[in-house]
Amino acid sequence: MTSKIKVFIIDDSALMRQVLTDIFNSDPGLTVIGSAADPFIAAKKLATEVPDVITLDIEMPRMDGITFLGKLMSQHPLPVVVISSLTGKGSDTAIKALEQGAVEVMQKPDLYNAQSREEGRLMLIDCVKAARLSKVGRRTQVKPVQVVPKYTADAVLAPVQRASMIKTTEKVIAVGASTGGTEALRTFLMALPADSPGVVIVQHMPEMFTKSFAKRLNELCTITVKEAENGDSVIRGRALIAPGNKHMQLKRSGARYYVEVGDGPLVNRHRPSVDVLFRSTAQYAGRNSLGVIMTGMGDDGAKGLLEMKQAGAHTIAQDEKSCVVFGMPKEAIKLNAADKILPLEMIGSHVLANS
Repeated sequence: MTSKIKVFIIDDSALMRQVLTDIFNSDPGLTVIGSAADPFIAAKKLATEVPDVITLDIEMPRMDGITFLGKLMSQHPLPVVVISSLTGKGSDTAIKALEQGAVEVMQKPDLYNAQSREEGRLMLIDCVKAARLSKVGRRTQVKPVQVVPKYTADAVLAPVQRASMIKTTEKVIAVGASTGGTEALRTFLMALPADSPGVVIVQHMPEMFTKSFAKRLNELCTITVKEAENGDSVIRGRALIAPGNKHMQLKRSGARYYVEVGDGPLVNRHRPSVDVLFRSTAQYAGRNSLGVIMTGMGDDGAKGLLEMKQAGAHTIAQDEKSCVVFGMPKEAIKLNAADKILPLEMIGSHVLANS
């Protein structure tokens, strides 16, 4: 049998430590080996047993999470998942944590809504499993345990109709990413010039955090980057990032492409889902589009990329060496959904050459 993934929780709230402990211990592939109210207590406990993954709050007494993260990454790198409150200030700080080496950012579970609580439980479990597989510190390959059946993109929109899409001069670039995607997207988007084709992106990330993430990218990139709003046009020189906790679909009215942002069930255990974006892109843009699937755990986006390819789009998968987690691209490659398999640093130039 595969050994359980050992999790250590750092959070100043006793209630949240207990909630997270219950969530992780509810999965047969995870076990919580300890918890601490602040980084000083954590450091003493971690000296006796090293976990596979650490979950970390940001705002804590005596030492904040960012400072602790910096010390950890410089002295003993381990996969860290930031679990933060749903606030503007907290989300800005969490984005900084990603830049300093955190694998993922998740929001604290909703304790008062049964559906949100269950969805949050599933996503937190998957997030910790993805972190264990990430290229941070030492690790072994651990296969995720599927606790419940996953919805496909059929739950949000009908399968692609194989109608011929009229070719236009405008291209749409559709991108999907998960674990490790924040840095991958930064590299990709910074390579695009101000007049690049419009970009639509799904990055698995909670609500509020996507807005801070888009704002940060907008400061770094030549193109404009923003969190998508319902009805936003997809235009040259602009990248739209799907809001956390909302699905995003590409739509078309005449020659104009725009996005539709809305609710719906988790698809492949995610909302937003890459498959939903890719299927809508296949349906409404077809051969006028390019699809890119990047680093991430699981298979979200693999079938959607195949649908894009079948609709005439040029498709790209990030290669294993440059991925933090070679999950989503690997599944797409298995389906023969990718026309090209490229290292991250080459994807931007290849997209431009084919658009």
